[in-house]
Amino acid sequence: MARALITAPASAKRGEVIEIRALLQHPMETGFRPGDDGKIQARDIVTSFTCTYDGAPVFAAELFAAVAANPYLSFHTVATATGTLKFDWIGDNGFTHSETHALTVTG
Repeated sequence: MARALITAPASAKRGEVIEIRALLQHPMETGFRPGDDGKIQARDIVTSFTCTYDGAPVFAAELFAAVAANPYLSFHTVATATGTLKFDWIGDNGFTHSETHALTVTG
């Protein structure tokens, strides 16, 4: 149903600030537009995004109907130790999507 694109370095030096970019392909229907049949389409949006680094939250966002389809988020964190970045999207109608990205920290 949804497809995510994560852009983050595979490795970084300890203490380096890294940029993380996450894009989720999702239609993001606001619930205000009429469909082809004239009836209002049901709302279907991603309502929250969380990124954790080895279980510790590094970024979170609450999303609303005004966010465009395919929400794109960009943020920074500090590379502290080798670990896993986990990305979680939650939305209407029981929607959930998760992705992981391994980060190797050197010297």
